[in-house]
This record gives sequence, C-alpha cells and structure tokens, in this order.
Amino acid sequence: MKSPVELAVAHMRESYSEPLSLVDIAKSAMLSRFHFSRVFRDATGVSPGRFLSAIRIYEAKRMLASTSLTVTDISLAVGYNSLGSFTNRFTESVGLSPSRFRRVWQSGVRAVPAPLLPPAPATPPSVPQGSVAGRVELPSRYAAARIWLGAFATPIIQGHPAASAILQAGPGQPASYRLTGIPAGEWHIRAVAMADSTDPEPWTSRSLLVAGQGSVTVTPGAVSPKVLTLRPRRLTDLPILFAVPDLELAGAWDEHMRDLTRPAPEPATTGPAAAPRLPWRGPASVAWTDCRRA
Repeated sequence: MKSPVELAVAHMRESYSEPLSLVDIAKSAMLSRFHFSRVFRDATGVSPGRFLSAIRIYEAKRMLASTSLTVTDISLAVGYNSLGSFTNRFTESVGLSPSRFRRVWQSGVRAVPAPLLPPAPATPPSVPQGSVAGRVELPSRYAAARIWLGAFATPIIQGHPAASAILQAGPGQPASYRLTGIPAGEWHIRAVAMADSTDPEPWTSRSLLVAGQGSVTVTPGAVSPKVLTLRPRRLTDLPILFAVPDLELAGAWDEHMRDLTRPAPEPATTGPAAAPRLPWRGPASVAWTDCRRA
C-alpha cells in the first residue's frame, strides 16, 4: 500500500499539467493540507509546490527530447502560461535553454560538452570556502558504476553545482571524492549513477542509481565528511533537472516508473559473479533527465 507521500507524488506526476493547489494534492494523500505539508517536507526535503515545479521541468525535458512539439506548446503542456517564465525556469534548472537542450539531443550528442553549458558563477575570493570529502558506496548486487556527484544549494539537482566530480566504483571498491571551493554554509551533496548489475539478464543489466539525503555544513578552511550510498530510485525521489554530463546511455530513457514495481536484482549466491561491464562504453549520456525509455 502506498504511503500518503507516494500517493501525492503519483498524483502530481499524473496531473502536472493541471493547476493543482495544495488542497488538491493533500486530498490525493487523504490528509489535511497542514499535516500533509509537514509530512511531505519531512519525506522529500522540499514543499509540495517545489516538487510539482520540478516534475513540470522534468516533463518538459522529456517532451523536448521525445516529441516535435514547439517550446511554446510544451510550456503550456506543463502548466506555464508565460513562455518567458518557463524559459527562465528551465534554463536556471537545467543549465541549457529549452531550444539548446533540444538541439543537443537531436544532434546525437548524448554527452553535453562543457562549453555548451553556461559557466557556473565564480565564487569571489573573499567568500569563505571549504571542502566536502568522503566516498560513494555501490550496493553489492551491482558490478560497476559511473557516478556523477555535485554540491547543490537545494535538495533538487538543479542549477549549477558549486563543485562536481565524475567517479567510478566497483563492488567492494567505494569511490573516494573531494569537492573543493564550496562556499561556507549548508549544501546538499547528491550523486547519480548508471550501474551494471551482476544479474546476467539483459533487462536488468543497467540501472539508474541515486544517493544523497539531508545536507552537510561546509566550514571555512575545513573538510566536511559525507558518505553516500547509491540505491535505485524511488517514486518519492526528486526529479533530476540539471544537465549532468558524461553518464547516460545514448538514446535511453529511464524505465523509472517500471523500476518502481520491479524487484531489484538479487546478488549472486552461487557461481562466479558477472564480470564488470565498465569502463563505460559508447557515447555515454544525455543531459540527465530521469532517463525514461519511451
């Protein structure tokens, strides 16, 4: 049975094009709006309104990549009455304008080259800075993973990260990282990865994993520890909006909603484990949507 938050997120994903109010969303969760708001924020880290906004931008990314609808039509389809407001919000969240995102996808470039992304705002030297370091752990049932992680100002992977890194991990071999030059304050360290499982069946061979809960306090001149453990996505995970480079498999959309009801592959108990399928093959990565296969 789905939890109230899962019911609410499912309703938002199904009805994102409609003018949903907090009352509408709370009603789908069968809770009062005041109690629902607290429960939802505790579970996701953001308000229902911010979650709905993230779903709308994600769905716009999906439409830009998989349909021939105009940018204006897409902005209306995801609930925006102003094309200018939609374009600004999309560009701030994804790092590319809607038109440029579509051109990159249609050109066959699945890895977004760094020069195409607007430069991240530079941190003035006078702003106190610190670092975050730790490791990213891969569950035992996965053979290898290519990982992207970054430091974000919000729980949502959107806008430019203050720092980022690309890592590779294997079974029993966590990937170590160190993000430097992060302004002092509260930051959210988030990771996304494409991982190969030890299951030999082709339909379970590659999965989208995520990691990162809560925030970390960055102290000037110090290194703050943060250990991340990758796991399959859940219905209540926030959509991935920023155009994450160098990861996603060419032409692939995430079977996200299907994965939510499909059992995760179990680790092998007998016989030799499948050989790791990484280093990565082929042109890896679109600007990260939730990579849904259509």
